Amino acid sequence: MKKRFSLSGYGVGWSSTRRTLLIAVVLVVLLAVAGATAYFTGRGEQHRAPSSTPAPASTSSSPTPDDVQQPAKVGSVPAPPRISDPLAYSKEAAAMLWSYDTRNTNHAQQLAGMEAWMTKESQYSDWASVSAQMPDPVLWSRMADQKQHATATVTGAHYPAAFKQALAEDPSAITEAYIYAVTVTGKQTIAWSKGGGGAEDRSITLAVQCRPSSDCSLVAIAPRVAP
Repeated sequence: MKKRFSLSGYGVGWSSTRRTLLIAVVLVVLLAVAGATAYFTGRGEQHRAPSSTPAPASTSSSPTPDDVQQPAKVGSVPAPPRISDPLAYSKEAAAMLWSYDTRNTNHAQQLAGMEAWMTKESQYSDWASVSAQMPDPVLWSRMADQKQHATATVTGAHYPAAFKQALAEDPSAITEAYIYAVTVTGKQTIAWSKGGGGAEDRSITLAVQCRPSSDCSLVAIAPRVAP
């Protein structure tokens, strides 16, 4: 068995009923043009008519009510950030998926930490596509025996070109669920005991939900799309 395992395999197949529902109901544009992302409406602003290219978005978030408890860090998995910009949020989410530390985080903790990033709108959440990035408990245990851990460096994030074309054809498509597709690129550096290590370039397309006046959340690992 190789000592090195990539926690963030790219191109997970979409075969579950929930994924089918997600594609059929939410990512209509993604299906039509093999990609989806959208004009971003800044948080706290009234919805404007979208243009063919997503507008710059603010990363500020509106205050959270005192009675709403925010997720906490679980093991080495960071808590989801309070970000309203799909690009910025996707960078953080990709870094989370590409990072792990079996030295201080068990399998259940890793899953729980990842799940905290998911949208709470169950009709859209495709947890299966995200949790599929995880190795099974036995492999995780073997990784822990080798003290395997990984860090991530994100180099860029962009809306797939196919969406911008689709958005021009149907600007209102995003307003049903405000789900965006963002392709993130970067590098994952993996290390294990006795000086072992390596690095790999990474690319992943995420579906994220960023409703106006709300923080973003993760929806799914999206299918491969055109750059």
